[in-house]
Amino acid sequence: MSAPFVHLHCHSHFSLLDGASPIKKLVGRAKELGMNALALTDHGNLYGALQFYEACKAAEINPILGYEAYVAPGSRFGRGSGLNSRESSYHLTLLAQNRTGFQNLVKMASAAFLEGFYHKPRIDRELLAAHSEGIICLSGCVSGEFSRALLNGNGPPAEDQIAAAIEITEWFHKVFGNRYYLEIQDNGLDIQKQAMAAAVEVAHRVGLPLVATSDAHYVNQSDAEAQDVLLCINTGKFRTDANRMKMEGDQFFLRSAEQMMAAMPGQEDAIRRSQEIADLVDIDLELGKRHFPTFHPPENTTSENYLRELCLAGLKERYAGVPDRWEGDDLSTEVLERLERELGVINKL
Repeated sequence: MSAPFVHLHCHSHFSLLDGASPIKKLVGRAKELGMNALALTDHGNLYGALQFYEACKAAEINPILGYEAYVAPGSRFGRGSGLNSRESSYHLTLLAQNRTGFQNLVKMASAAFLEGFYHKPRIDRELLAAHSEGIICLSGCVSGEFSRALLNGNGPPAEDQIAAAIEITEWFHKVFGNRYYLEIQDNGLDIQKQAMAAAVEVAHRVGLPLVATSDAHYVNQSDAEAQDVLLCINTGKFRTDANRMKMEGDQFFLRSAEQMMAAMPGQEDAIRRSQEIADLVDIDLELGKRHFPTFHPPENTTSENYLRELCLAGLKERYAGVPDRWEGDDLSTEVLERLERELGVINKL
C-alpha cells in the first residue's frame, strides 16, 4: 500500500494560459483517486478560490486555498530597468491553514496587483512578514528563490550556493516557523532532479522538513497536448517553433499516490508529509451568510431616530458655509426633504 498523498501544488484554468484543468474536473479526479484534500495554487491570483472551495465541499474533500505567488527579488515597488520577466520575480507556494490565513492571502494578492505589478503581480518579503499568520509556506518550484540559489548547470551546487540557500531558509523559517517546508518535485525534468538533490542536502544540514509536490497543470495525462496549445497562445508562438517555451513530457497531470511513489523513489516521507500538511488545514468561509455590522443606539431612542440624528449632524457639518443649503439657522426644505426620502428607503428596505 502506498503512502497517503495530497496535491499541494496544483493549477487550474485560472492560471491563465498556463493551466488546462477546469475546477470541477480537477476536484472530481482527486475524488476518484481517493484523496481527502486538494490544494489550488494558481499563478499569482486567487480567482478560482471560491469556486474551488464550493466544488471541494460538494465532493466532501477538504479545500486547501492557496496560490503560487510571484515574489520580487527586492521591494515590490522596484522596477529595475535591468530586470527581465524571469528575473523580476521568484515563485513561492503559499497555502491558507485557516480563515485568517486566507484573509492574509487575499491582502497579499491584492497588494501584488495594486503595488507590485511588474511583468507579474508581485509581493515581497515585507508583505510576507506582515501577513504570515495562518499561512503554510513551501519553498516553491525550480523558479523559486531557494531552488535558483542551488541550481548550477548540470552539476551539484558549490558551497557558496548552499550557504546562500541556507540563508534564504533561515529568513523564511523565522517568519513562518514550523509552517515552512522545502518543496521538491519530479515531473521528469532534469532541472527538478538537480534541485531536489540539492534541497535534500540542505534539509539534512539545517533540519527542515521536505514535502513532495507534483506540479499539476492538467487533470489527465492525455491533456498534455491541450496544455501545450495554451502555452503557445500564452507566448505567441506556433507549435512548430523549435525554440519556444514548452513543458517537456506529459507528467504534469494529477498523479495518484502510487504514481508519486513511482516518480520519486526514496522520498516516501516527503510524500507522506503532504497528507500531514493537508490535515492541518481547516477553512470555513461561511459562504451564503451575510455578515452585517451591529450598531447599538443610545438609550431612549431607536436605530431609525439615531441614524436621522447622525445624518442631520453630518449635513450641517458638510453644508457649513454653503448659503443656498440653509433657511435661517436651519437646513433648507430641499435638503431636509431629500434626507427624509433617503432615510425612508433605508428604513423600509
